[in-house]
Order: sequence, then C-alpha cells, then structure tokens
Amino acid sequence: MNTILRISIQKSGRLSEDSLRLFKECGIELSGGGTGRLKAQATNFPAEFLFLRDDDIAGYVADGVADLGVVGQNVLEESNKSVSIAKLLGFGKCRLSIAVPRSDEYRSIQDLEGKSIATSYPRITAAYLANKGVRADIHEISGSVEIAPSIGLASAVCDIVSSGSTLLANGLKEAEPIFYSEAVLVASPKLSEEKQTLLNQLIFRIEAVQAAKNNKYILLNAPNEAVEAIAALLPGMKSPTVLPLAQSGWSSIHSVINENEFWEKIASLRELGAQGILVVPIEKMIL
Repeated sequence: MNTILRISIQKSGRLSEDSLRLFKECGIELSGGGTGRLKAQATNFPAEFLFLRDDDIAGYVADGVADLGVVGQNVLEESNKSVSIAKLLGFGKCRLSIAVPRSDEYRSIQDLEGKSIATSYPRITAAYLANKGVRADIHEISGSVEIAPSIGLASAVCDIVSSGSTLLANGLKEAEPIFYSEAVLVASPKLSEEKQTLLNQLIFRIEAVQAAKNNKYILLNAPNEAVEAIAALLPGMKSPTVLPLAQSGWSSIHSVINENEFWEKIASLRELGAQGILVVPIEKMIL
C-alpha cells in the first residue's frame, strides 16, 4: 500500500480558504469539489485532505487520526494537545486581546483584579492573568463573546482581534494584547519514517512558495559607471545578473529583492541613474 499523508484543514472559517490556496500554490490539486465535502484526495501528491471543525484539528493530529493539520496557534495553545509545529505558515495572523467597555478607564491588567472576564480561550487567559499576578473570574463562553459586558455577564472580554471593528461595533476597546497567533502546520508525534519524508517534501514546497511571496524579481537599465554601486544595493541571491544593452555605455541589471526593502532602495537606485525599473512577482523560489 502506498504511503499517503492525511492532512486536516478547516472545513470553513478564517483559515479554510488560505489553507487551500497554499496547497494549490504548492502544486497540489484536489479531486472533487463543493462546500459540503468532508474528504478529498490529492491527484498529484500522496495526500488525503480531511475538512474538519477548527477545534477538532489538533486533537485528530495528536491522536494520529490525521498526520498533519493547519490550525491557528491560538486554537493549538488552548487545546493543549501533544503535537509539534512543523512550519509557521504566515497567514491568519491575529491577536488575542483583553477588551473593555470604551467608557472604562484602563491603565493596566491590574485593573481587572477581582473582576470577571468572558472568553472562549480560558486556558490562555488564565495563564496570562496568573503570570501577571491577577485574580479574576473567567467565564468560558463560545461565540458572541463581545456582548458579555453589555448584558452584565462580565466586566471585560478576551477574544480574537484582527481589525478591531467587531469590538468597536459592540462598544468595546482593545486594552491589552496577550497572545499573537498565525496559522501553523502541525504534525503528529506518530509519523512513520515514510510519512516524515513526505512531510519534508511538503515543507520544501511551502518554503519555496513563502520565499517567492517575500521577494520580487527586479530588472532595470543603468549606465555602466553605476553598475557596481547598484549591484551593491541589489545583491540578489548570490549576485545580480549584468547584461550589456545594444545602446553603448548601458547595461541591464537583473536581481531579486525583498519586497520590504524595495521602497527603501528605490530612491537610491534612481539617484544612481537607474531607468526602466520593472518589479515582477516570483511564483516559486528555491533557495
């Protein structure tokens, strides 16, 4: 029997679409379709995908029912399941924060001493409070956490924050972030040697996709006397490619640049005489 990886991802929710997009960018195509599917086979990689509730993924992986899973670090930390983080995935970034009514004056976490906090993350919240030496009453509720202060259930909430718009709509303000999260690929402690090999292949593909997203291919024309200075600004993966142009005294320089650095360096490139600057997306990048 051929070895396959069983990979669990969200059936729906914040990470579902981004998870599917990542595997597609890794060149993995799934058979079947439709939003109601619970399982799908990869057509060009030895993998089977399970579509599960977010809260169930870490448990399936810990029990060895699934080999891998894509889950938020917040959910993983709250579950306290015995799995290993194989790769940070870079999407689904958010934070778990204490929030209080906008009318309340908030100076520090000590203001919550003896008060009540509503949350879907009692373990993370309790650990943070204990670390700060604060004793508070934690109400565990699932869903609609933000409504708790307005109905008198709690003095504050601890919930996931992305843009903060949900807090604002419910008369709350973010007071203190306590945990930062992103999507992670988790692995079962029971992986066989063959499955570990497949996991390594998958991580190689993910890293190639991530490197491509963080970098851009840059092409520009420059006078020959500026080539050395421009090459110092654009070292690329090893060194830039320099090609002579048909016009005497000019060269074309090709390199790779981190997207975050581009806007910092563009002014210097122009000052050195660079012209016709093109910045092109990279689909895959093997380091």
